[in-house]
Amino acid sequence: MLSNVARSVRRDRLTYLSPAKLLRIERALDTTLRPDVPGDIVEFGVALGGSAILLAKRAIPPRRFFGLDVFAMIPPPTSDKDDSRSKQRYQDILEGSSSGIGGDVYYGYRDDLYEYVSRQLSRYGTPVDGVRVNLVKGLFEESWPTLEISSLAFAHIDCDWYDPVKYCLNAAAPRLSRGGLIVMDDYHDYAGCKAAVDEFLIANPGFEMLDGVNPVLRHRRS
Repeated sequence: MLSNVARSVRRDRLTYLSPAKLLRIERALDTTLRPDVPGDIVEFGVALGGSAILLAKRAIPPRRFFGLDVFAMIPPPTSDKDDSRSKQRYQDILEGSSSGIGGDVYYGYRDDLYEYVSRQLSRYGTPVDGVRVNLVKGLFEESWPTLEISSLAFAHIDCDWYDPVKYCLNAAAPRLSRGGLIVMDDYHDYAGCKAAVDEFLIANPGFEMLDGVNPVLRHRRS
C-alpha cells in the first residue's frame, strides 16, 4: 500500500509516476535503507519534486538527499539509440504543445521550477538546507563531479534519453554500497533508456536487474 506521503504528492500533482512505480520505489527504499547499507540518496531528474519528497523524507542523518536537474527545459535526445517516440516527445515539448498534470502548465515551461520544487519540499517538511536536503541545478555531467558523495545507498534515475541515462548509471554505480539499489524509471518507455541499461548490465556483470514497471538494479550478491 502506498504511504500517505506518496498519495499526497499524487493528489498535489507533483509526480508523473504511477501508483505502481511509487510503490516500487517505496518498497525498494524499505529494503535498502538499513544501518548496514551506508550512503546518500540521489535522484537524477527531479521534475516537479514528487518523488524527491519521498526520497528526502528517508534521508535521515547522516544520510543526505541530492536532487539533480536542469530545472528548465530538458535537453534533447541526441543519440541514434533514442527512438522516434523519444524524439517526437521532445519535439512536442519544444513546440509548446506538452500539457502538465491535470491541465497544469508543463513543468519544463516554468521559469521558477527550482524555486517551485524548493517550496514543495519545504511544505512537506524537508526544506532545502544544503546539508540534509540538496537541490543541484545544471546538466548532470557538470553538477555531479562537484558533489562530495563517497557512497550511495539509493539512486533514482529518471532522465528519459540514452546519453543522460548512460552517464547517470556510470556515475552512480561505482559509488553504490553493497545492498544499495538503483531504480530506473524509463526502461519500458523509451528505447534509449533501455539501450543504456542493457549495455550497462553487459559491461557490468556484477549487477543484475529485477524487472518491473520501474526496474531495480543491484549487486548480484546483495
